[in-house]
Amino acid sequence: MDKKMLKKMADTIRFLSLDMIQEANSGHPGVCLGMADVMTVLSTHLKHNPKNPKWLNRDRVVFSGGHASAMIYSLLYLNGYDISLDDLKNFRQLGSKTPGHPEHGEVPGVEITTGPLGQGVANAVGFSFASKYAKKLLNSETAKIIDHKVYCLCGDGDLEEGISYEACALAGKNKLDNLVLIYDSNKITIEGDTLLAWNEDVKQRFLAQQWDVLEIDGNDYEEIDRALKEVKNQTKPTLIIANTTIAKGSCGFEGKASSHGAPLGEEDIKCSKEKAGFDPDCKFQVDEDVLSRFRCAIEKGDLAEREWKKLLNEAPLLEQNETLKALLEPDFSKIIWPDFEAGSEVATRESNHKILNAIAKAIPGFIGGSADLAPSNKTYLKDMGEFPNGRNIHFGIREHSMAAITNAISLYGLFLPFDATFFVFSDYMKPSVRLAALMGLKRYFIWTHDSIGVGEDGPTHQPIEQLSQFRAMPGFYLFRPADASENIACWKIALRLNAPCGFVLSRQKLRTLKPFTEYGTVENGGYLIAKRKNPKLTIIASGSEVMTSLQAACHLEVAGINANVVSVPCFEIFDKQSKEYKDRVIDPNTKVLAVEAASGIEWYKYADEVLSMQSFGASAKAKDLFKKFGFTIKGVKKRALEMFDKEYVVTEAKGMKI
Repeated sequence: MDKKMLKKMADTIRFLSLDMIQEANSGHPGVCLGMADVMTVLSTHLKHNPKNPKWLNRDRVVFSGGHASAMIYSLLYLNGYDISLDDLKNFRQLGSKTPGHPEHGEVPGVEITTGPLGQGVANAVGFSFASKYAKKLLNSETAKIIDHKVYCLCGDGDLEEGISYEACALAGKNKLDNLVLIYDSNKITIEGDTLLAWNEDVKQRFLAQQWDVLEIDGNDYEEIDRALKEVKNQTKPTLIIANTTIAKGSCGFEGKASSHGAPLGEEDIKCSKEKAGFDPDCKFQVDEDVLSRFRCAIEKGDLAEREWKKLLNEAPLLEQNETLKALLEPDFSKIIWPDFEAGSEVATRESNHKILNAIAKAIPGFIGGSADLAPSNKTYLKDMGEFPNGRNIHFGIREHSMAAITNAISLYGLFLPFDATFFVFSDYMKPSVRLAALMGLKRYFIWTHDSIGVGEDGPTHQPIEQLSQFRAMPGFYLFRPADASENIACWKIALRLNAPCGFVLSRQKLRTLKPFTEYGTVENGGYLIAKRKNPKLTIIASGSEVMTSLQAACHLEVAGINANVVSVPCFEIFDKQSKEYKDRVIDPNTKVLAVEAASGIEWYKYADEVLSMQSFGASAKAKDLFKKFGFTIKGVKKRALEMFDKEYVVTEAKGMKI
């Protein structure tokens, strides 16, 4: 081990990072200086191909502390990824390849978007989950198609966040033996010493969660190397506690909290460079001997991938190759969709159960589970076994980490994952849902118990504002089907979208309508399902309120108000339709009433009035709650009549056919 060269390589990372941050006048230098030694040694152990960042059997490296982005980009550039020195100089600038926090899809070599602390820890667990099941499907005694490591770098802040505790408990429970968590223990947070708010014994915490734990000097090359060699043959997930010094090598900021989130200044950078033997007046200095050492990763990675491809092409691997192809290229045309009889009473969570199982039978990469609610969410995949030997993942009561883990399973490259809980608990998942939308992940959120229809569990379990929250999220598609048939149509759309999708499903039974439409289809997000001559009113609804609206329209006709009815199972898709289409669905010559058992504020974009929830609900039988809050035939009719300054009068809609 050439310690002198390793130090020069680490210092190159340090000073590239400092120059980037100073040039941008924005960034986080402390961690870049403190972790440069670990990153330099780790780079000599990694199996990856900079020329093909998507090679399936590469080691995954997750930077949970995404604020260390200057160090990340420096390392990617030095290793030969498609990032130039000019990209480093444009750090944190509009349109650059080097944004403030690492973004998957924007930066070659960045495995997943991180930044919110703790997310990356759970993401790393997700990558390891995916690899564990991939090994089960693809590996044999003679051919290891999947045999890579998952490394995650995190800091004190990541481990203080509750999501990391959830995720690491799952990692220990599932014996994720290729997962290595490198903890940058510099004992400093933004406000000062970690003891201000944290005195946890991290080693004992991880031992209690069934991890192996190593502790090293994170600025000692030999200790770093020895630890990374030791984890090559690990049998459990391993935590490496790397005791480091924040802003290591800085003349005036070493060990200080003030180095966390602001440039160190020109004078300190010059002083630090001179102390390390670098030219103090040279910015973005990369000497040829350093670059050639780092760029060895290209030849080494290319050779490793070629050997792996050679292994795949060997005749005994025919069955494994067929499995791999089925995972990489899912054929949705093979799905045999269930059939639901018109007039039957089926909760959409129940119809969804049959749909999930139909998809799973046809798509071998369809995998997922629930936050200890599979019997209520109806998400169990029959005869598919339990993870890691099967496709039913038991996340336990861990919604926050469940969502982040599933994000990484989606990005692994082989699987179409889903996760599930009650809709009201989607609040625990919000940061991960947002990141899924930001990355454009192809994955599915199953949220049941969609409204006050939850019933007796009361307002703590009745989602009110959640529909509006997720509809407001860019790049996310939320489906709230009116019945079993519409649920199937929604899934057919969702499987084609390269974006995260949520399904909001009823606990209570809903009548299955005959498949019919007056204009448009579910494909358009919203469509006209009941049309009358000379309409005065259009009623818009989703989910369980569609049937109520159809029935109310029949009663309104008797009262002298002809009402069209529109079902909108996906607000986001409908909102993207042309004005011409929307005008055909929502007649501009009519008044518009939206009906939804939620806050419904987004409907004011299209509606004159919105019959919605104005409180958090109550504890009672579902039918009593719908009556109390006006989501009945009588309630919809009453609100409609008020729009025309008419008083409610009891009328009968004879011969009503729906």
